[in-house]
Amino acid sequence: MSDSPLPPGSRIVIAGASGLIGSALARSLSAEGHEVVRLVRREPRSPDEIRWDPQRQRIDAVGLIGCAAVVNLAGVKPGELKLTGAVLADIYAGKITKWNDKALVELNPGLKLADQDIGVVRRADGSGTTAIFTNYLSKANADWKQKIGEGTTVQWPVGLGGKGNEGVSAFVQRLPGSIGYVEYAYAKQNKLAHAQLKNAAGNFVQPSESSVQAAASGWGGDGNYEQPTDQKGKDSWPITGATFILIYRNAEKPQQTAEVMKFFNWAYANGDKMALELDYVPMPDSVVKQVVSSWSGVKDSSGKIVWQGK
Repeated sequence: MSDSPLPPGSRIVIAGASGLIGSALARSLSAEGHEVVRLVRREPRSPDEIRWDPQRQRIDAVGLIGCAAVVNLAGVKPGELKLTGAVLADIYAGKITKWNDKALVELNPGLKLADQDIGVVRRADGSGTTAIFTNYLSKANADWKQKIGEGTTVQWPVGLGGKGNEGVSAFVQRLPGSIGYVEYAYAKQNKLAHAQLKNAAGNFVQPSESSVQAAASGWGGDGNYEQPTDQKGKDSWPITGATFILIYRNAEKPQQTAEVMKFFNWAYANGDKMALELDYVPMPDSVVKQVVSSWSGVKDSSGKIVWQGK
């Protein structure tokens, strides 16, 4: 962040500061002497936290996050196991309890799946990763959508809860026959054994920077920026989510809003390399252009456009 345009000693508010990229950003900014305030949706637990109930007025996509299903199966190499969203939902719903279940065997004719209990591992804390994961399961499995739904936390029917990506991966690595979900970046950095997933185009794909970015190609063209899970592209990774910037459409403090927009304009222009170094995935150029062009809709009390960019 040493080339950042932020003035020294800035007060910076971060949503998602408990995640992998958010915590890394918070540490970096604090080390440079900035005051970091963390937005949380629960009761604050420290002086640098503020409870946040967002009033949705302006939401822009800023970066992509992949979520990977990770397993601990003897004799199964990373990327060998094949799953569908419907089967994955049934595992997390407690309907499929054995690795040699017919549904899994039919998807994996080349693998020898043992008569072994499936150890389901999920997040114990609320998280954006869970929101993306359950959003995908809700699209892939109608029964899951009706009975369990989606959110940063849900009423899990089964499973052991781990705190953060670290807690989930620790359980999966210790428990033979287990399955969990973590951010793709975390799975890659920690060399966890992941599964393939069948996407909406009917192709089995591996999680990667290219498959996560493929999920955003053409996404949001109609101005509807719902999570880009289960996209139709032939190479799309189905459990892909986005991090969003929230800006008030009617800016009460236009000068501050303009500085925020300038920062994110700089981030779009200069942040791709940093994102890739953290194993996160930059937005496709086509989506960035859509987002930046929408900034003309942010205005002050007189109706003047706050900032249109370069």
